[in-house]
Order: sequence, then structure tokens, then C-alpha cells
Amino acid sequence: MALHHATQGEVIDVRPYGARIDGAQSIALFKSADLEVMRLVLPTGYRMPTHKVVGEITLQCLEGVVEVEVASDTHTLPAGHLMYVARGVTHALTATASASVLVTVAL
Repeated sequence: MALHHATQGEVIDVRPYGARIDGAQSIALFKSADLEVMRLVLPTGYRMPTHKVVGEITLQCLEGVVEVEVASDTHTLPAGHLMYVARGVTHALTATASASVLVTVAL
């Protein structure tokens, strides 16, 4: 079965999971030739290894707290905050509290 991606005009709920976060999973919300949007769910202590993305990205923490290593700096990204990462820049994420993050990639 193919993964459902949002279509033009479709409304997607990205409110915080709250108490349900421990049972939630990361999901791809939308993908086109120019844009990809995902919701990552990161349990406390989970580390997404250092990687880079072809396009420019934004990371918007919807809930929890994520430490983001960008190049050689580390930044705290708490709920309600957004970060931009330029194309091709290495970065890693570590959840210091169970988190969900809205990731947008310009392809």
C-alpha cells in the first residue's frame, strides 16, 4: 500500500501529541518535486546521526526539546521555535525530551 501524502487543499493536523507522543510515529506529510514536509517523532534520548540534506530545511519543534548540532555548534530548539539549516550543511538532532518536529525540505 502506498504512503498517503497530502493533496492540494487537504488540512493536516500537526497539533502536539501531548500524552500520546510515546505511541506516535514519524510520518511523511507531503512531497512534491520542490518540497517535502515530514513530522519526526523523537523519544527522549534518541539521536538522529549527523547527516546533510540536498535542499534547504526548516526544523520547527512542535513539542518537547531537541538539541540540534549544526556544523560545529549546538543549539537548543524548544517547543514553538523554528530553525533554518542551509543546503548541504551537516546537522544532527538529539531529543532531550520526547519531541515532535515539523521538517520542511526545499528540494
